[in-house]
Amino acid sequence: MNLGSFPDGLRAVVVGAGGGIGHAVVELLAESPRVAQVYGLTRTRAALVSPRVLSIPFDLRDEPSIAAAAARCRADGPLHLVFVATGVLHDGAGLQPEKSWRALTAASLTESLAVNAIGPALLAKHFLEGLARGEKAVFAALSARVGSIEDNRLGGWYSYRAAKAALHMLMRTCAIELARRNPTALCIALHPGTVDTALSGPFQSTVPEGQLFKPRQAAEHLLHVIDSLDSSASGNAFAWDGQRLPF
Repeated sequence: MNLGSFPDGLRAVVVGAGGGIGHAVVELLAESPRVAQVYGLTRTRAALVSPRVLSIPFDLRDEPSIAAAAARCRADGPLHLVFVATGVLHDGAGLQPEKSWRALTAASLTESLAVNAIGPALLAKHFLEGLARGEKAVFAALSARVGSIEDNRLGGWYSYRAAKAALHMLMRTCAIELARRNPTALCIALHPGTVDTALSGPFQSTVPEGQLFKPRQAAEHLLHVIDSLDSSASGNAFAWDGQRLPF
């Protein structure tokens, strides 16, 4: 992984480092000679056993936990990349993608918004101030193509679509303020495609051949996209192939 658009000695944070995509991003960053330190925020398993990776426990639903993790990451100096790899589509029980409005519940809407929109918003609140100034720095949050209002032609998946659409608005709004405070920094959303993880597991049977990515492959795609962007891209959403997604 080149990461040539970033300065040498970059410091990166991966939120959700215990998940499939997050863990793969940590691995790739730890392998790069350009990376000085990776902070892996995780609620479950350790991010990675490596001298350049520091695992930090946190809870996405608890703002003091987020604030404490951000303070620890920022204590060593400015951050060049904050990669938010958290998200929920289903939980195997009460939370499932809705096929009809008749399946909507307050609980499912609340759960999806809490993880897919509110959590990333609070992460932005505590991490954006810590981005490096005068050089490239990126805050990137995983999203999904189904969060595009303009691209919604199939319907369904109400809670997930709404939460990801909210995430897009939050990232755009953060980007506007970030441009005033730190003009060389970016705030973006990323669509990884369909990745072979627990999130997509129940829905993989309909994925066309060649379009189901392994976590490491997806991580490579996303880091390449991040590496290719400059500050003019801030406030937008991009797919794994670099295509800009409509909001």
